[in-house]
Parts: sequence; structure tokens; C-alpha cells
Amino acid sequence: MEARAQARFIRVTPRKARRVVDLIRGLPAAEAQAVLRFAPQAASEPVGKVLNSAIANATHNFNLAQDTLVVARTWVDEGPTLKRFRPRAQGRAYRINKRTSHITVVLESLEDGAPVKKTRRAR
Repeated sequence: MEARAQARFIRVTPRKARRVVDLIRGLPAAEAQAVLRFAPQAASEPVGKVLNSAIANATHNFNLAQDTLVVARTWVDEGPTLKRFRPRAQGRAYRINKRTSHITVVLESLEDGAPVKKTRRAR
């Protein structure tokens, strides 16, 4: 059984959000929450909210135990880009791209296919 959650039109660039979701892919849900809580990146807050929503979906909708949940898949898609203009010297205008993201987290229960736990390497 898998539970998923998605947040769309989040005002963080997809490249920066992908750095954060790569940290939690394959981890148990509780460990992934701890990693996101102490990650210094600003994108860890919206990713953490999506993870918490996926955990709530799994426990409420599918009656899965929270300690058996593993982050099976997670990805970040690019949303629409807001185009803004910044005044520059000599009457010119430069375009500023404010990018948005669609963040998706999919959790699986360990009881189902027994996905392999990701091992943390010391750096």
C-alpha cells in the first residue's frame, strides 16, 4: 500500500528543492522528518510539510502504522515561472525568473514489498 502527498506551486526553485528531497529518499518516515527538521536549506520546510501530509494520509486513509512507513519515491517537478522585471542602468530592464515547484512524496509500508532501507554514509 502506498500513500502520497503533493504540494503544487511552491515558491522555491526546483533545483534547490531536489537537493532536499535527495536527502530523504529511501529513509524511514521518522528519520526523514528528523533530517528535514535539522537541514539548513530553506526548501526543507515545504518538503517537510509534504512529508507530514503523506504520513497523515497513510495513517488516516489506509490505517498504516507510522513506524512502518518508508519514503519510497519523491520527486520535484517544475511549475510555472513568474516573470518579473528589474530596472537596470540607462533605462534597461532585466528579466527575473521566479520559479515554482511541484513536490511529491510517496510512502510505502514496510509490510508490503519490504523496500530496501537506504544506508547513511559518513562524510
